[in-house]
Amino acid sequence: MLTAEKMVTTSVAGSVASSVASSNDLLDRLSGARRESDALFRLVHDASLYERPIPERHRIIFYVGHLEAFDWNLLNESIAGVKSTHPEFDRLFAFGIDPVGGGLPTDVPADWPSVDLVRDYVRNIRAVLDEHLQNAILAPDAETRDGFPLRTLLNVAIEHRLMHVETLAYMLHQLPFHMKVSPDTRQRDLKDLSGIAIEPDTIPIPAGIVNLGLSRDSQTFGWDNEYEAHYAEVLGFTIDKYKVTSGQYLEFMAAGGYNKHAFWSDEDWDWKTAKQISHPLFWRKENDHWLYRTMFDEVPLPLDWPVYVSHAEASAYARWAGKSLPTEVEWHHAAYGSASNAGNKTTRAYPWGDQPPDGEAGGAAEKDFGNFDFQSWDPTPVNASPQGQSAFGVQGMLGNGWEWTSSVFGPFPGFKPFPFYKGYSADFFDGKHFVMKGGSARTAACMLRPTFRNWFQAHYQYVYAGFRCVSR
Repeated sequence: MLTAEKMVTTSVAGSVASSVASSNDLLDRLSGARRESDALFRLVHDASLYERPIPERHRIIFYVGHLEAFDWNLLNESIAGVKSTHPEFDRLFAFGIDPVGGGLPTDVPADWPSVDLVRDYVRNIRAVLDEHLQNAILAPDAETRDGFPLRTLLNVAIEHRLMHVETLAYMLHQLPFHMKVSPDTRQRDLKDLSGIAIEPDTIPIPAGIVNLGLSRDSQTFGWDNEYEAHYAEVLGFTIDKYKVTSGQYLEFMAAGGYNKHAFWSDEDWDWKTAKQISHPLFWRKENDHWLYRTMFDEVPLPLDWPVYVSHAEASAYARWAGKSLPTEVEWHHAAYGSASNAGNKTTRAYPWGDQPPDGEAGGAAEKDFGNFDFQSWDPTPVNASPQGQSAFGVQGMLGNGWEWTSSVFGPFPGFKPFPFYKGYSADFFDGKHFVMKGGSARTAACMLRPTFRNWFQAHYQYVYAGFRCVSR
C-alpha cells in the first residue's frame, strides 16, 4: 500500500512524465513537419529553385530559407537568446508576399544567395534551436517572452511550416514538369483517366445553433482568428451533397458562363476580362478535349473530380445555377452539426463523428474518411469517401480541396492578435479575402479541426479550392 507521501510523489512523477511525453510529441511533430518540407524541396531540381512559378509570389529559394528564419525569429529569444550568425538572412527570409500587395515582385535570381549558403543557414538554425529546445521542453508551460507557454510557440512553428508545405505545393504545381523530380512510386496510375459524371444531389439542413471558435480555456491549439468561442443561429437551407465537379463546371462553360456579365460582380468581371480568363487554371484545351494538369503530368479531364477555381469563378457558377455559396456558418453547420438534435449547441470533432481518421474506427483507413494529410498529390472523385460524410449525409467536406464560402474573412468577437505574430490574421481583415473551410489533399491532419479557418482573395486561382452551392 502506498503511503500518502509516496502517493503524492508518484502523482507528481506521473504528471511530469505526462508533460515530458506531451513535450516530446511536439518535438516529434516539429521533426515530422521538417521532413515534409524537406521532401517537397527535393522535388525541385537545384537549378530550378530560383524559378517563380506564381508571379505574385517569391522565388522558390525564398521559402527554403523562410521556414527556418520564421522559427528562429519566433523561438530564439525565448529559448536560446543566441546571437544570430546571419542577421541579414533573418531579415531577408522573414516575410512572404500577399498576392493582393502592390504590384508584382521585380527581383532577379542574382539578388538571392546561393543554394549552398541558404542550406547552411537552414542547418545552422536547426542545430542551435534543437540544442536549446531539448532543455526548454522540460518546462513547456514556462512563459516565453510574450507570456505564452512554449507549447503554443511550437504549435505555431509546426503549423506555419505545414501551411507552407501546402501553399508550396500550389507553387510547384505550376512549375514546368521537367523542372520537377517525379516520385518513384505514384499512389495511383493517372494515365488514361477520363472520369465519369457524378449524379448531383442536394441535402436539406435543418435550422440550428452553431458552435464556432475556440474557448481561451481550451487545451486545443488555435490561431488568433479561431478565438473566441461563440454561438450563431442558422436558418434551414439545402446544400449540394458533393463538391461541384469538373463535369458540372463544363456545363456552366458550355452555357457561356465566362461570357455573361450577369453571372459576375463588376469587380470580378473586370478582373476576368483584364486577365482573359476563360477556364479553370488547372485545365488546358487540346483540339476538342480538355486536359487536367496534375502535379507531375497531364491527363484527360476527370469529370468526377472537384473543380478548382477562384472565389470569383465559384460565385459566377453559383449565380448561373440559381444558388449561392454557403456562408461560413452554414458550411460549418452542414459539416459538424448533429442531425439527431439540430437545435443543440454541440459540434462534432469531424463530420463523421469524434473518432480521428487514424484507422482505429472499425478498421477504416484514413483514406476512407477523405483525401487529406498528404495522401495524394491530386484530387479523387467527389464521392470517393462516403465514410467521411457528415451527420446530414453531406460528403467530402474534409479534404480533396478547400471550399469557398461567401463570408468575408474577419475577426470573431473577442479577437486578439498574437503579440508574437500580430499580422497573421489582422493584416487580412481587409474585405478582400474570403473564408475557406475543409482542407485539401495536402492539408495536414492537425489542421482538420472544426475551428480552423483558411482564407484567400477572390481572384487567386492557384489554390486547391473547390466549392459547393446552397439554396435558401
